[in-house]
Amino acid sequence: MALLSIVRLACLLLLVDLVVLAALAQLVPVLAPALAWLGLAAAWLEAGLRLLAFIAAGRLLAPGGPRGAAVVLSLTPPTFLTLRSLLVPYGAAPALLATAAPAWLALTHGATTAVLLAWAVPAPGAAMGTKSPVAVGRLLALAWAEWPVLGAAFLFLVLAVLGETAGPYCTGKALDAIRQGDGPTTFTIGLVLATDLGSSLFAGCRGGLFTLAQARLKLSTCHRLFSHLMLQDLAFFQGTPAADLSARLANDVPLLCNAVPSSVNVALRSLVTVLGLGGFMVGLSPHLTLLALLEVPLIITMRKVYDARYQVLQQAKLDATANTAAVVQEAISSIETVRTFAGEEEEERRHSRALAKMLELKDQIDVEWALFTLVWRAVQLAVQVLVLWHGHWQLREGTITTGSLVTFLLYQAKVGLHVQTLVFGHGDLLSKAAAGRKVFEYLDREPTGDTGGTWAPATLRGHVTFQHVSFAYPMCAEHLVLQDVSFELHPGEVTALAGLNGSGKSTCAGLLVRFYEPGAGEVLLDGVPLRDYEHHYLHRQVALVGQEPVLFSGTIRDNIIFGLKDCGEKEVRAAAAAAGALGFISALDQGFDTDVGEKGGQLSAGEKQRIAIARALVRRPTVLILDEATSALDGEGEVALQQWVRSSGARTVLLITHCPRMLEAADRVVVLERGTVVEMGTPAELRSCRGPYSRLLQRSPGTGQPENPGVGYGE
Repeated sequence: MALLSIVRLACLLLLVDLVVLAALAQLVPVLAPALAWLGLAAAWLEAGLRLLAFIAAGRLLAPGGPRGAAVVLSLTPPTFLTLRSLLVPYGAAPALLATAAPAWLALTHGATTAVLLAWAVPAPGAAMGTKSPVAVGRLLALAWAEWPVLGAAFLFLVLAVLGETAGPYCTGKALDAIRQGDGPTTFTIGLVLATDLGSSLFAGCRGGLFTLAQARLKLSTCHRLFSHLMLQDLAFFQGTPAADLSARLANDVPLLCNAVPSSVNVALRSLVTVLGLGGFMVGLSPHLTLLALLEVPLIITMRKVYDARYQVLQQAKLDATANTAAVVQEAISSIETVRTFAGEEEEERRHSRALAKMLELKDQIDVEWALFTLVWRAVQLAVQVLVLWHGHWQLREGTITTGSLVTFLLYQAKVGLHVQTLVFGHGDLLSKAAAGRKVFEYLDREPTGDTGGTWAPATLRGHVTFQHVSFAYPMCAEHLVLQDVSFELHPGEVTALAGLNGSGKSTCAGLLVRFYEPGAGEVLLDGVPLRDYEHHYLHRQVALVGQEPVLFSGTIRDNIIFGLKDCGEKEVRAAAAAAGALGFISALDQGFDTDVGEKGGQLSAGEKQRIAIARALVRRPTVLILDEATSALDGEGEVALQQWVRSSGARTVLLITHCPRMLEAADRVVVLERGTVVEMGTPAELRSCRGPYSRLLQRSPGTGQPENPGVGYGE
């Protein structure tokens, strides 16, 4: 509802109420005996008449407005009078609003206006376009795995609240004893100290257990999210920045996991505290208790307004944080390009803009929290002054002692905070859990990276068949990269894929290692579709070495045996020797224990390539794919690789290269043009035909002809 509609409805209700109450005020002297006989029922009769007038006026002059406003406005006075008569049996007699002071009319309409404002504020999820950012049930289900720790924390919470509740009560009794001249006894002082120390001890145990549950929950959620992400297909990672995923794991998961145990801790502590302290307060003074609870509806309105605003800012801050992390990661990972084009200042400006946006949102959140706290404290102080003023009159009348009043004031200071926390626990939980919206989106995303079937034969020949394969990348589904491609790779043979950049060679390699699934046709290994093979078995039998190999932070040995659980030193050295890497590794001070740095930054391009080849060879694959694996090798490394390829025995080798020497060393060559097979045969047969293969040899580096420029490699 718009602000103008709220003002119009509030003014309408006030005018109608003035007319109705003025008419009732004229009838009160005439009906005085009957009203005195009716007692409390007269207040409810007045409320019914006002409610009928509000509903009739609302339907005629403000259709579509909330009916709850009329109900609150009419029923609040008799409800208060009823509670007062029940809690204070010998208090003042019930009175009609028509004969009450104008301040009571202003109070009821002020409370109703506050309710209308709270009604108009969007719910904590509606401000972001969703009914709820995260369902409370999902948050509780997330924390349920830690129920033993949370159960023990709840036990200590109850004990801590009992001590916290008994402390002010014992303090008040001690003050009464001092006022009466008896003086504090050893038992009284000991009881006060015992309750305070016990409350502190149990509160510490409660906080420690909730912190433990929070840490365990964070660990399990991070592991679950990371494992779930690893099952997604390559299209997901190509469309989602790595920095965004890293920020979700580093920032959003901790915020989400902090929200669940923290909210359970605060909600349970507040509930038990309010019940315990509220019972003591009613026993001390029911009238003062009603006055103390006047702040609840006012805080409800203010907090709902704040929660809706806070959630929007919190989500914007998280997005800005992820964007800042993305800028940093892009700049660092591309530092060579930045240096090449002298773009340091440009990257500094990008980072400054992203950081300024994040800090601006953080400052805005802090300012709005400060304003909310200021208003809340002002309301709380006003209610405390009201309670103190009425407590002063009760002291003069002798209906309450000094110790009881001090105890009540101590309780009120605590209950005010706990009631506010309890009432808004749900909204506060949703506001904090806004950070978990993306986390749950990723967890709800169905794993699209198919890990394969169960077929894992004891022996594998390595016969590969591309059978009428067509394929288009998910990001460009209308553009076919491969069209009806058919060829075979035979065991014991080296088959080379040749073609210009962009002809689909690397796409064939990607299909063979199941980076993608063919859009049409099948890729068969020993006559069985690749999707039927068990995931780990397939990727041990089919190994790929790319043009730009990726090494991980760690030692050379760690990178060679990556993904293997049982690999001895002998196998590692043999693979390194076969890849032509043993010589330079042995020359290093720490040999295989040398740290390669982030992404292998401590090694040259050729050294990284040799380690990548060794990582593939140590698996003793049945099918080996070398995708431009010789591009970064020097002459010695290339000779070693050629010798190994020729002596590979029964292994199937797929070679993707522009190097004429490697092409000529192959047993069979398949030539691709624009995603289709245009030639197949031995190198000698294709040279004699003087077709596409011969033209490729003339374009290849080292033959005096330039390579075709401007075409993306391998796609």
